[in-house]
Parts: sequence; structure tokens; C-alpha cells
Amino acid sequence: MSRKLLLDNLDKPGIQSLTGYSDNGGYEALRKALQMKPEEIVSEVQKSGLRGRGGAGFPTGMKWSFIAKPEGVPRYLVCNADESEPGTFKDRYLMEHKPHILIEGMIISSFALGANTSYIYIRGEMMYVFHILQKAIDEAYAAGYLGKNILGSGFNLDLHVHCGAGAYICGEETALIESLEGKRGNPRIKPPFPAVKGLWGCPTVVNNVETIAAVVPIIKITGEEYAKIGIGKSTGTKLISASGHINKPGVYEIELGVPVEEFIYSDAYCGGIKNGKQLKAVVAGGSSVPVLPAHLILKTAAGEPRLMTYESLADGGFATGTMLGSGGFIVMDEDTSVVKNLWTFAHFYHHESCGQCSPCREGTGWMYRILNKILNGKGEMKDIDLLWNIQGNIEGKTICPLGDAAAWPVASSIRHFRSEFEAYINNHGMKDVKHYYRLNNLQEA
Repeated sequence: MSRKLLLDNLDKPGIQSLTGYSDNGGYEALRKALQMKPEEIVSEVQKSGLRGRGGAGFPTGMKWSFIAKPEGVPRYLVCNADESEPGTFKDRYLMEHKPHILIEGMIISSFALGANTSYIYIRGEMMYVFHILQKAIDEAYAAGYLGKNILGSGFNLDLHVHCGAGAYICGEETALIESLEGKRGNPRIKPPFPAVKGLWGCPTVVNNVETIAAVVPIIKITGEEYAKIGIGKSTGTKLISASGHINKPGVYEIELGVPVEEFIYSDAYCGGIKNGKQLKAVVAGGSSVPVLPAHLILKTAAGEPRLMTYESLADGGFATGTMLGSGGFIVMDEDTSVVKNLWTFAHFYHHESCGQCSPCREGTGWMYRILNKILNGKGEMKDIDLLWNIQGNIEGKTICPLGDAAAWPVASSIRHFRSEFEAYINNHGMKDVKHYYRLNNLQEA
């Protein structure tokens, strides 16, 4: 079993409260950090090799170093808790069970960045988590960890929780900022980047929940020690949301570098495929990353064991690889229909497109309607090539990555499972299509 840095002590009574968290080492990292210089904290995060845990995997310390520092202009730290990626639920789990590690991470990170006002932007559907966070923030204020002159350090910080309205697009950092400012959540054209012109036109850093929480153990054990966990440039631990046809779905904290095969079949993690069935495919990092068939998710194209790291999962590019992404690990057994799964994803991205970019606005709807047509028994062989062409005309041609997120599952599904699309067309779709629409309260094409 992997070392736990974020999910440790979850079995301890009252760990959700400030008292329970403090009794188990909570806020020790904050006390240590306040004795350091802000640039020393940034240096520790850089030494740790921590990469963004929201999906992009960009080096966190480097992102922090980009923040502009004009005189007399406030800076902001925003936590992206708008966890909306299908298949991903690890941030919700962490906030629900251990909210104070996020609060402590926010205080340390704000101090390092010179932010005196910070925000946690949480998905609107997670109101019960909002109340958990607000209670934790109130406790932190009462204990002197927030507000004026924190622990006598001279550092002031106000922390707010803001609810979104349930838009997937607001998981993109500039759309989140727009929403936080009270506007429609449309992504901004970059540059300027948020580090220069973000919230209310001021320098801003936006980090994921898990990323900010990871700052706590980094300060506690030092960045150098954190970097010893994992493999190569994939350092530290990672929270994985495991779901699908497995015996033990849930949230797991792994040391980066665990073999994918071990993660799926070991009793310490997913416990194997449900009902003794065969593995067919895996979506390794949330619905927006390419799906891989069993032989490619377990081993690279070169025959090496595939590892749970940024580099190993991406090995071979999208021809034979995928992405670690947000860690939404969805396992499909031999009876799963890749075409139906893709239809579900396509419906989601069509629904969640903000409509700002034509390729995404028109293309996601077009792909959804073609898949609808195939599943409804009206598909033609040319529809497969049309799907391929449409996704190619979306990828890389939009302001934000939602277009890519919609295109990659289509491309990988056709690339690896084209025969399944052909079978649907030859067999005139799926027999239970009417029941499927009724079950999901959806309209036929």
C-alpha cells in the first residue's frame, strides 16, 4: 500500500474538525511556513516537483513563479474546487473528509504568493461540501489561523467559499475567474494569463484542490523528501478516483509509479474486474482523455509495463497512449459498449459547451447526433469517417481545452474500436435503444 500524505488519519475520530485535525499534526506545516520567507516556500514547492493535480500536470512551483508583483496591486489565490470531470470525485472526497488540509494549504500558499484575499470556487451541486468547508473556515478564523495577524506573523488573509452554478466549463481557470466576477463563465483568450491579469484584472494563481492540499506535506517533510516519492518527473502521491466494473471502487492515494496492472488487480486497490470478467478498456484520467484497450493500458506499445505516471501513460502519444489527467480512472469490462460510452460522453460535452467557439459549439452537437444515429440503427459506414473528420476539426481550434476534451474520446474510440462502430451499423444499432432513451430521459435524433 502506498504512503499516505493527504488521506492519512481519515480513521481518526473528529478528523473533519479543527480539533481532530490539529490533534493529528494539523496546522504544524502552517506554523513552520510562517517562519519562512515566501520565496523559500515557493522554492520548496519547486524542489518537490509537484505538478497540477487537476489534469494539466503543469509544474506548480513554476506556475507560482510566474505571478506578477506590481506595486500596490493585490494578488489572489483561487482554488478550483469545481470538480466536474466525469469519472472524477477525489477532490470532493478530500474536502468532505479532511477539509482543514485544504484550508491549511490555502493559507500557506496565499502567504507564499502574497495574497491577502483568497477564494475556493466550489461546484454548486456540492452544497453539503460547501457547508463543511464553511464550518472549517469559521473554525480557522476562531483559532487565529485566518484573519488579521495570523499567529502573530503580521500576515493577513481572508478566505471565502464561492458556489458556482453547475457549469463544466468553469473548471477552466479563466472561465472560473469570469464566473467568480459575476459574469457568464466563458473562457478568456490568453494571453494575458491569469498570473498577469486574472481576477478583477489582478495577478492570480488558480490551483486545484489536491494541488493546494499537497503543499501541506511538502512544507512538513520538505520538497526534497517529497520528490523522493514517485518516479522521475512524476513525484509524490496522487489521488485516483476509481470507478466502473471493479470490485472496490473508491478514492485511492497512490505513490506515482504503481503499475496500472497492480492498481486494477491488487486487493490493495481496485481488487480486479467485477464478476470475474475480462478487462476491455480503461479511461485513465477522466472522460476527456483517450480511452485505451486492455493490451495498451497494461503495457506500452514497446511491451513495457504501463505505470501510473504522467510520462508512462502518455508514452507513444495518442496513437498508443493516454493521459493521467485528473485521475478519473474508469474501468470497462468485456461487456461494455464503447460506442454507447462514447455517446454518453458526446452528449455531456455537447451539453456543457459554452458555445463561444464555433468548432466546439457546432462540432460537439454534430458528433452527438451522428452517434445517436448509429445507436438508433440509422448509421452508415461513412458516418465513422465523418466523426473522425469532425473531431479533427475541433481539436486545437478552440479558446479552451473543452474542444480537445470532446474530440479525444471520439478519436481514440474510433482508432482502437472501429470494428465495434461497424458492427453497430451492420446490425442496425442496438435493440434496446428505445428503452435506453426512456431510461435516460433523452430525445432521439
